[in-house]
Amino acid sequence: MGRKWNNIKEKKASKDANTSRIYAKFGREIYVAAKQGEPDPEGNQALKVVLERAKTYSVPKHIIDRAIEKAKGGSEENYDENRYEGFGPSGSMVIVDTLTNNVNRTASEVRSAFGKNDGNMGVSGSVAYMFDHVAVFGLEGQTENDVLELLMEADVEVRDIMEEDGTIIVYTVPEQFHATQEAFKTIGITEFTVAELMMLAQNDLTLSADDQEQFEKMIEALEDLEDVQQVYHNVDLDD
Repeated sequence: MGRKWNNIKEKKASKDANTSRIYAKFGREIYVAAKQGEPDPEGNQALKVVLERAKTYSVPKHIIDRAIEKAKGGSEENYDENRYEGFGPSGSMVIVDTLTNNVNRTASEVRSAFGKNDGNMGVSGSVAYMFDHVAVFGLEGQTENDVLELLMEADVEVRDIMEEDGTIIVYTVPEQFHATQEAFKTIGITEFTVAELMMLAQNDLTLSADDQEQFEKMIEALEDLEDVQQVYHNVDLDD
């Protein structure tokens, strides 16, 4: 399935190390999902998925409640979802997903983060075709066969499954994120190492030490932008 599990763990660890930033990003995402549909997750599948993802990052209840109450209160604050695609050192590929109330500002900031770090923005579609949209789950205490059998019985489309360092990693189609979690709940699994929707590179790229250093600076600059929700790439960042 492309990107090594270690890279996914590193992405999760990076987010965990920046709790205030990730809480703010989830607060914005929860608000948008609640405002676009019912503010009740039982009647709003998009909101339900966001809340389930937020759980794996231990987003505090007060942040979740505040975002939902803001949507219920009819706030006039609006956000546009935009995706930017671009290239880094040695042809590395990057996808940047944003939620913004000022598209011009965000586009300028993303372009600047690319340009200042030996990268450049591409046109829509120039990179995304090399990535797959997937739901990924990491869980412990199970075997590949048991998990595969469980999900097949639940009619979940499993795209890949593997074991690494004692963790079972499952890739399913994004539309079955909730169905996958519900299947695990039937055997008492409610906690996951990772439970995310992401764009996963079809092939990994290994950079030279100098290029990787520059690439990591570019990714950090992109992730530091307030309007950026997610950054995906095809670089193998293993040491």
